[in-house]
Amino acid sequence: MMISAGVLTVSDKGSRGEREDRSGPVIRRMLAGIGAEVVRSAIVPDEMSAIADCLREWADREGLDLILTTGGTGFSQRDVTPEATAPLLERAAPGISEAIRAEGRKKTPHAMLSRGTAGIRGRTLIVNLPGSPRGVEESLSAVLPALRHGIEILRGDVRECGSAPPGAQGGGEGPDSRGEGRKEGPLVKEGTS
Repeated sequence: MMISAGVLTVSDKGSRGEREDRSGPVIRRMLAGIGAEVVRSAIVPDEMSAIADCLREWADREGLDLILTTGGTGFSQRDVTPEATAPLLERAAPGISEAIRAEGRKKTPHAMLSRGTAGIRGRTLIVNLPGSPRGVEESLSAVLPALRHGIEILRGDVRECGSAPPGAQGGGEGPDSRGEGRKEGPLVKEGTS
């Protein structure tokens, strides 16, 4: 399954060409590792309307599977990415942001100052990441393994959570699921001897 992704860098200086985007390339590299293709990317200023317009366009019109934003999640007066993102989300995915902050907290107490959010709009997963390349790498490392599965669920590609594909070891089908070839010992009730 190919995941279509968008990378939105939120930076006043970056949008004016005064600062090189170093976080976007980190995201691209890491997404390639889960079979995602970045089909849209942009750099916008720290302005709620610019952020929201881009997120709406990519989720609603482009139908991207995943949108990752980088930047604008701190305490600065201009950091408005979470405020631009939250009203667009139809369903929150707080576990993603919690995992990002928990992983960052292992490295620095300042990670708790990240205000990034995550959630679902239609069939698009949107995740706010920090603005620094190191913060992006640490954050994505924490959540990337789960993002692919979440996107599969949103697409309807997963039959049942926790089950392996047919024929796979430990899955819902095969000899053990019918009790064949299974050795069973005597039943012992808990609390008895």
